[in-house]
This record gives sequence, C-alpha cells and structure tokens, in this order.
Amino acid sequence: MLVKMLVLLLKEPRDGDSGPDPYIKELASHGLKATLFPVLSFKFVSLKTLSDKLFQPEKYGGLIFTSPRAVEAVKMCMKERQEEWSSSVRDKWSTKSVYVVGKATAALVGGIGLNPLGEDTGTAEVLSRVIIEREDKDIPPLFFPCGSIKREVLPTALRENGFPLETLTVYQTAGHPDVEKNLCNYFAEQGLPASIAFFSPSGVTFSLETVRRLAGERLAQIKFAAIGPTTRDAMLAEGLSVSCTAEKPTPEHLAAAMSKALK
Repeated sequence: MLVKMLVLLLKEPRDGDSGPDPYIKELASHGLKATLFPVLSFKFVSLKTLSDKLFQPEKYGGLIFTSPRAVEAVKMCMKERQEEWSSSVRDKWSTKSVYVVGKATAALVGGIGLNPLGEDTGTAEVLSRVIIEREDKDIPPLFFPCGSIKREVLPTALRENGFPLETLTVYQTAGHPDVEKNLCNYFAEQGLPASIAFFSPSGVTFSLETVRRLAGERLAQIKFAAIGPTTRDAMLAEGLSVSCTAEKPTPEHLAAAMSKALK
C-alpha cells in the first residue's frame, strides 16, 4: 500500500464553507496528505467608519481589496443596511473600478454584486501597476479598506505616482491562540512533515518560531513552500531555505510546485 507523504499547510481555512479545503483536496490528487492549521486570528474594527465611507460612493474613485477579510468587513456593514445597499449604493459602486488581489478576494467581491478587476495579479505590487495604467490621476481618492499588518508596496506606489488614496484599517491580525498547541500535537503524533507551506508573511511571523523549536536540527529536512513571492520574501528574510513558490496563489499551482519539490 502506498503511504502518502505528509505536508503541513499554515493558513486560514475558508470562512463559512463546508467540505474539504481546496488545497487539501488538490494536494491529495498529487499523493500528498495535507493537514491544515489556522495560524492567524482576526478582529474587525472601525466598522462604523467603514460603513459611513462605504455608503458615500460619490466621494471615491473606486475600491481596492487585497484580502478576503477586508471584503468580509464590508459584508458586515452591508447586512446592517441591506436595503440601502441593494437599492442604490451597490449600483453607484458598480460604475467605479473595484480592484482585487487573488481569486478568493475576487469571488467575495463578486458575491456582494460588484465586478472585480485584477484577480490574476497575484500580488499588491502587480495590482498597483494595473491601477497606475488604468486610472487617471485626477479621480477622487481610491478607497482601500485593509488590515493592521499590511505591506506598504501598493499605497507607496500609488502615492509616488500621484494617485489619491484613502486607507482604513478594518481588521487587526494576531496569532491564532491554538497554533502552538496544534503544531506540538502534530509533531508528536505525525512526526516531521516532508513539506510546510506558508500562505502569508503574517503566518510566518506567528508560527515559524514554533516550527523551528519542534523541528530542531531536522529543520533542513523540511521542504518549505510559499504561496507567492511576498510570502517567499518573508521566509527568506527569516533565513529559511524556500524549496518552491507557487506560480499563482491557487491550489493547483501550489500542489504542482510542492509535488515537484518533493520528487
């Protein structure tokens, strides 16, 4: 009987979804047995301010979302004023550009009735170039709801090129309370995984120390994978040897990269 190679995914599970995580499912098709642990926790903040801004679309030239959590914050505001959103506000935003990074964020934006642009960009850096190419500098400010731990690549690029931008922190990121316990149990019961994939720089920040302690001298035996270049850079900055990086942040691309690295 063929024994599947064990891999560990340090990411957030999908919100409100039943059934297997698509990354676990895709890795299984490559003969890899994946375990997923959430490494981050989130707390929504400034929702009243967000609601006030969201329901004044005439003040803005468009929207920017670089994470699913920011869209979730918008959805929470919408539920409080659903009739107003559906009757007029959504249509006003629909006349403006709504920029996103990644397919997960794009799907959530589509779910609130808006048309996402840039889902294939993959990183905030690439998205900033798309915005600079498409927009005029004399538009009203673009509105960017974001997390407390965000890279400054996109805001810096837009402002340096003369594009008006307004940011609002709508969620705070912290380490998941169970990450250390989950990792300790995994290493005790399953042993050393063949590969570990990180899905965000924050995930690296809040879990790598525990992984290092548990792996000890065997750390170099683990093939480390990154969901994209931003996460890869965070891993390299911590002194990790990165075996592979997904070409795009999708289950298919990550599974292909991890499978190739483990051969």
